[in-house]
Amino acid sequence: MNDLYHGHSPHGWVELICGSMFSGKTEELLRRVRRAEIARKKVQMFKPKIDNRYGLQRVASHTGTAREDVVIVDSADDLLDKVDNDADVIAIDEIQFFDWKIADICNILADRGKRVIVAGLDQDFRGDPFGPMPLMMALAEQLDKLHAICVCCGGPASRTQRLIDGKPSQFDAPIIQVGGSESYEARCRMCHDVPGKPTMSTEQYASA
Repeated sequence: MNDLYHGHSPHGWVELICGSMFSGKTEELLRRVRRAEIARKKVQMFKPKIDNRYGLQRVASHTGTAREDVVIVDSADDLLDKVDNDADVIAIDEIQFFDWKIADICNILADRGKRVIVAGLDQDFRGDPFGPMPLMMALAEQLDKLHAICVCCGGPASRTQRLIDGKPSQFDAPIIQVGGSESYEARCRMCHDVPGKPTMSTEQYASA
């Protein structure tokens, strides 16, 4: 995967890496961070406090790639307060867990001339847009949507299946539930199952 600006633009911009769980989002984020550091850019990496799967100050992919010097933040405003003025690259993992203000913060940072690289789930376990991701997808100069492998049919997986005791989670379960392979699977549209999810006709959707 190519970096759009190759680090040569004098201006700031936003790059968004999205997709289902197990699609390689964090691994791609860390790859871009490593390349930026090879280019002698100062990088700061952030993640929301809610994501504690691999230790508070650590970002790790499901394949084991990791980074230890991560700044933990409670909110989008907290992130902005902790950005160093001389940082060239701002990397943010699990951006879907922030509120919608994170989009404004990313714009502010890009307007300050920083390269902003963010990664997150574009859909929640229901298959609906996750938090601020639709707005992030609209404002980003570079957008890469990654796919995993469906554990049921082997096709390209774009959705995240939540499991409770090995069975698909009901639609009315809480949206946010941090977990790994014991709680989630990657699945395609046809194999993704959300019991209790209401169906909506084209006419109902258009008038909603």
